[in-house]
This record gives sequence, structure tokens and C-alpha cells, in this order.
Amino acid sequence: MSSNIDLVIFGARGDLARRKLMPALYHLDKAGLLASSTRIAGIAREAIDSIAYIQQTGELLQESVGAENWDEKDWARFSRRLHYIKVDFSQKKEFAALREWLVDKRTMIYYLATPPSLFGPIAKHLNDSGCVSPSSRIVLEKPIGHDLKSSEEVNGAVGEYFSERNIYRIDHYLGKETVQNLLALRFANRMINSQWDNSCIDHVQITAAETVGIEGRWSYYDKVGQLRDMVQNHLLQLLCMVAMEPPSSLQADEIRAEKVKLLRALRPICEDKVEDLAVRGQYSAGWISGVPVVGYMQEEGCESDSSNNETYVAVKVNIDNWRWAGVPFYLRTGKRMQDKVTTVVIVYKDNPHSLFPETDGEANNKLIIRLQPNEGIQLEMVSKKQSLKERLATEKHSLNLDFFDSTGDSRIADAYERLFLEVINGDQWLFVSREEIEASWAWCDRLLESWRAKKVPTKSYSAGSWGPSKAELLIESDDRSWYEG
Repeated sequence: MSSNIDLVIFGARGDLARRKLMPALYHLDKAGLLASSTRIAGIAREAIDSIAYIQQTGELLQESVGAENWDEKDWARFSRRLHYIKVDFSQKKEFAALREWLVDKRTMIYYLATPPSLFGPIAKHLNDSGCVSPSSRIVLEKPIGHDLKSSEEVNGAVGEYFSERNIYRIDHYLGKETVQNLLALRFANRMINSQWDNSCIDHVQITAAETVGIEGRWSYYDKVGQLRDMVQNHLLQLLCMVAMEPPSSLQADEIRAEKVKLLRALRPICEDKVEDLAVRGQYSAGWISGVPVVGYMQEEGCESDSSNNETYVAVKVNIDNWRWAGVPFYLRTGKRMQDKVTTVVIVYKDNPHSLFPETDGEANNKLIIRLQPNEGIQLEMVSKKQSLKERLATEKHSLNLDFFDSTGDSRIADAYERLFLEVINGDQWLFVSREEIEASWAWCDRLLESWRAKKVPTKSYSAGSWGPSKAELLIESDDRSWYEG
């Protein structure tokens, strides 16, 4: 447990801090994972005092963590760590108030829960105000830019004042227990690892579906779209964890180096193939859980009569290396989908010859890795049906490891709890390197350029469905189908 830590949260009155960051820190403190000397400062523009900030934080925390996780003694201890400092992020002179609060020879962690346009200015003002030491760390939330060029500018601006070893770029998917378990599943089990290549695996599916719409962010989202919002970071990071080569150790630099190699091996989707390999969709009115919802163009805050912005993306990705040659990876993500679910499905090849004709074409083993809603791992396999009437009849069964049920714990730790802990401990293994960011943007930029060059329109899909029909054709044209179990 690291001690003498000052944790400073910029944007402390924003949605992310209220919903995710403060609850994560509260749970870490409740579990005894914060040193008694750890201090936490909330930084924002609002002119309130620390007493009001602490009171408001307590009210919001009590609501977000739930009655079953709330304890007045835990809150009393946690609240003593909290401070509030009013700072206008654009004004260097206002950082003097932060400098007065800091104590020399302690490790400062600056968490920037702000728009990326402020990353560079905040880093500069911290440095110019004497708030940066060789041990200071800075945490950056996504997105890091909106394309390769802007990401280079953001990384360059922050890198001028913080060394790469002290920059922690968050992708909260990497903090999920199941994603980390991919490393153990692949590299701690010879039975799995020995079959993790194109000799045994037919294809891989990665799905990240949301039932929510754009939640009042129309003006922001219409400039971004689902490719930038989800594929460039979350889905490509999942792809890396599934497909990267074994690192020589579990050190951060080794893991990140293998992910960079994988990203650079992704085959670009060029103009002549883009309509065959990538699908863009936009949701129209429909039903979610029996409740009618409006379409994208009818959402609150809509500022246009028409928009070709995608709320759904499906792509067929090829990896040009020896392990994965000939194995397609199908990625899809969308808003206003039928269910909220994030899964990785490894579909194994069928036997070259079937002794059980009735299972032909239906016997593919599947390894299903669930990130949400219920984290766990499931293996679909074929076994003999218990029957005297049928000779060697078969049926499908599932071996199911549910992480929540198997631990006996009352809750699974949120991704931000793990990520905070790793920042405090100074370990970058769950954070994204600059090279990864830029390699993923380079691949996504090529796809975006191909869409623009071919003027590919979005395909409409009803809210509450699994996306546009063309996404079904994307995989069915290869005699495969999406897993929706």
C-alpha cells in the first residue's frame, strides 16, 4: 500500500467524478486499501467551500453505492480525506491555491476528468505553478484526441511536462475483472493456450451493445460517432487482449509492447473493400424493454434536419500475422440495442470428420467471455444425451464460471477501483501507451477515410433490435452468424 499520496481530481463536480470516481475511492477506503495518509482534493470552477462539497459528495455517494454498501463510520473516515479547491483550469494564477494545499515530498496524482482539450493547458499550468515533481503522475480519460493528428497533439502537450512512465491513459474496460482474466485464461492454462491460433479457432466475435441512446449528448456525439467512441478504444483493446502474443513477463512494458505489435498487424480497411467489411448504422424509433423510444434524429438536443453519423458499427477485421492468418474477427457495437451486453466469443473449428452426423454444423465449441451484465466465462460443448432409447445421441451443455457466484463476495469491484489502485501503486499494466493510442487511431482513420471517399451512408435499424440487416449479411456471407445467447 503506497503512502504519502495526494490525489487531485480535476472536474470533481462532473458526471464521471460523481458516478464513478468518488464511489471507487470510497470502496477502496472501505476495503482498507487507501493509506491513512492519503488525501483527496476535488478541483472545479464552482465557488463553494470544502464543507459544502463534502456534504454534497456524501449525499451523492450514499445514493450511488446503495444502502447495502453505505456505512456512516466508513463515510466519516473517508470524508476526512476530502478537500475542495476552486480553480479555473484556464487561469494559471488560480493554480496557486492548489500549490498551497500540496505538501512537498509527497506523490501527487492528477486525475483529469475533463475534456481532452484541457489536458495540455492543465499540464502546463501545473508545471508553471510548481505543482509537478519527478514523481508526479497524471491520469487522462478518453478520448485522447479525435484522430491520429489530434491525439499526437494531446500526447505531445502532456508529454512536455510529464514523462511517459508517469502518464496513465485510462480505458476503463481494462479495469474489468473479466478482461484481466483473459491473461490468466490464455497464459495460465496450457489446455487453452495450445489451441489459441488459426489451427483450432474458426473466428472470434466481440460485441459491446448498449440499450441507452445518446443521453442528452447529441451535439457532442454527432461530431464523434460510434467508431471513435467505442471501437478506437474499448473494442480494439479487447481485441488486443484476445489476440496479442504472450508477453515475456507481466510487466507493463512487455504487455503494452505486444498490444502495439497486434495493432500494427491489423489489415487496413481500404476504399475498395469498405462496403464489404464495415457497416454503419443509425437507430430509428423503436421499443426498449417494452417502452417506446425515439430515433436518433428525434433525440433531445438534435441540431440538424439530417445526419449521417453512425450509432452502430460492425466490422470484419483481419490480423496479418502467423497466429491469426485466415481467422476473421467480427466486431460490433451500437446504441439502443436489444440488450446491454459485452462479450467475447471464441468459436472453435468443427471436427474434420463427424462421428455424430446429427451434430454436423452445430457442434462448434464456443468459449464465451462475458464482461457484462454478469461477468464470467462459459464453455459450450457437446456431450452424450442421457437416454436408453437413443443410441449415442448428443446434446449441447455449458460449463459456466460466474465470477460473482464463485467468489462469495457481495459485489464485484468496479473497474475504476482497480485502475485507481494501480495508479497509486505506480503500475501501468492496465493503462494504454502512447504507441497504442496512435496505432489504433491510424487504423480507425483509414476506415473513416474510406467511408468518406465512398460516401457510405448509415443503415437504419429499429431501437431494440440487434442492428441493421446489413450487419447480419456481413457475417452470414461467410456462413457464420452472430452469437446472441
